[in-house]
Amino acid sequence: MNKVVFLDRDGTINVDYGYVHELDKLEFVPELMEALKKIQDNGFKLIIVTNQSGIGRGYFSQEEYSRFSEKMLELMKKKGVIIEQIYTCPHTDEDKCECRKPALGLFEKAIKDYSVDLSNSYAVGDRLRDLKVCEKYPVKGILYNPNIDVVNKDDKYDGKEITRNIVEFSSWLDIANYICK
Repeated sequence: MNKVVFLDRDGTINVDYGYVHELDKLEFVPELMEALKKIQDNGFKLIIVTNQSGIGRGYFSQEEYSRFSEKMLELMKKKGVIIEQIYTCPHTDEDKCECRKPALGLFEKAIKDYSVDLSNSYAVGDRLRDLKVCEKYPVKGILYNPNIDVVNKDDKYDGKEITRNIVEFSSWLDIANYICK
């Protein structure tokens, strides 16, 4: 069984400027690489589960998406961060598919493909729809919200439980510390 951290992409790994696909606009969120390296070094496999409706809407092609993903993985690998696999839904909400989050199709495929130890695994995303897997399975959820008011930030807020098994953090380093505790 493998401990896994399921990662959303846009807004969680990279800055989300809307339908992200342009190589020259790839920008990782602060503290990401150091945090993911620590998580990986603590025995977790890293898997991306991402909705990419820009493909289904015709805003960019599967080829453009693949080039962007390859560059992202290459840059991450240079920092010692290995992503096991990217599971992608190219559909829109209107398609009513089983793979677009909050549906669990991609998560369930990854769980099977990687023999995931659910009770020792996590999901990280910037939207609650990224964490729906935490409702059905004993995966612990982390809502990444870099917009928490850092001026008034205190321990009572950062790391706050927002549902039964989902907590919220504003910092990737705090996320890594929480997972690796």
